[in-house]
Amino acid sequence: MKIQRAGSLPSGQGPAEWFTGRVRIDPLFAAEAPSRMAGNLVTFEPGARTAWHTHPVGQTLIVTQGLGWVQREGERKEEVRPGDVVRFAPGERHWHGASASAAMSHIAIQEAHDGQAVAWMEQVSDEDYRG
Repeated sequence: MKIQRAGSLPSGQGPAEWFTGRVRIDPLFAAEAPSRMAGNLVTFEPGARTAWHTHPVGQTLIVTQGLGWVQREGERKEEVRPGDVVRFAPGERHWHGASASAAMSHIAIQEAHDGQAVAWMEQVSDEDYRG
């Protein structure tokens, strides 16, 4: 058994090439072989969001607070609230973040494949975000 103590890993700011707006990433657990799964608590300020991206083995989001939006390519954006669980299929192009008026936090869980857990793409335009 291993207990990862809350606050034992430093928080970081979401990099500008992956996010629009203010985003804080709090690592929860890193992949430890043979597992390929890692998790982070991600907090988006109002208007903040990820860039478009995919995950080779998919991604699960557990919304913990606030009001957010998620969208997969070719579909309309969906509202998410605390307690909602969002699953993106492997290779599904998508984005997620806070609503325009409220912050949102979620736990993001994803697995790596051949050492890669995410493929980042272009930023979500303001027009797509407002959708």
